[in-house]
Amino acid sequence: MKSPSSARPAPGAPREIPNILSIAGTDPTGGAGIHADLKSFAAHGGYGMAVVTALVAQNTQGVREIHLPPISFLQAQLEAVSDDVALDAVKVGMLGTVDVIETVSTWWDALPGRPWLVVDPVMVATSGDRLLQPDAEQALIGFLHRADLITPNIPELALLAGGPPAEDGESLIRQARTVADAHDVVVLAKGGHFDDDEVEDILVHPAEADGTRTPEGRHVSERIRTTNTHGTGCSVSSALAALRARGLDWETAVPVVKEWMTAALRDTERLDVGRGHGPIQHFAQLWERRF
Repeated sequence: MKSPSSARPAPGAPREIPNILSIAGTDPTGGAGIHADLKSFAAHGGYGMAVVTALVAQNTQGVREIHLPPISFLQAQLEAVSDDVALDAVKVGMLGTVDVIETVSTWWDALPGRPWLVVDPVMVATSGDRLLQPDAEQALIGFLHRADLITPNIPELALLAGGPPAEDGESLIRQARTVADAHDVVVLAKGGHFDDDEVEDILVHPAEADGTRTPEGRHVSERIRTTNTHGTGCSVSSALAALRARGLDWETAVPVVKEWMTAALRDTERLDVGRGHGPIQHFAQLWERRF
């Protein structure tokens, strides 16, 4: 387990409105990346900020082009935020290259206060296509021990565990245990890529030094059958970061996020954004009360 000196955050009551930073790429149509993260932070009571790792020309139909800002500019962004703002949580999404991962790692290791860290390990698409070069995959795997929680999809969890994609909940748990123990990190093993009528997400903790393990938290929600799922992974991880910064533990935060995501998916039909896989409706619960 992580040493007491690395516990996050510093002792004291949570900030009334926590400061949460997203480190990720862009989505000009607003459904994924830092755009989804900022909406998710706001939907869960956090003040959102963003450091851009990549400028992505994409829409609901796919990615067209990626521009990587100079590493020196990434470093300048990170330092500009952390020199001025006390961070309560950080969500890391698309990093992409070894240089980016190493820059974020060095910045994090020198960061005072140790905010909560949630990592969405963007490595494998739902289709199974690898999104990183092998050297970047290894660099990202080496980054994971810094995290408090990681939220891989089924293909990403399989890659991290060194096996084929899980086909059921029990194999998902076995792989999540392998990853949790290897990196001393809590794993949210997401069942969204299965095709059951319900979605079961499983919270898996690393084993203690004596081999004992916190029982897995199984969290079930209704499956909303829609093609408008663009940005769901980004949104879940950032919502969890916001709630952890507000003082909720992971077991309490996961069902809150699942209820929110169910509403966000159900309400996507009210949106008319693009001709491909559209975004979720991040503010469905708020707009239901206000409009």
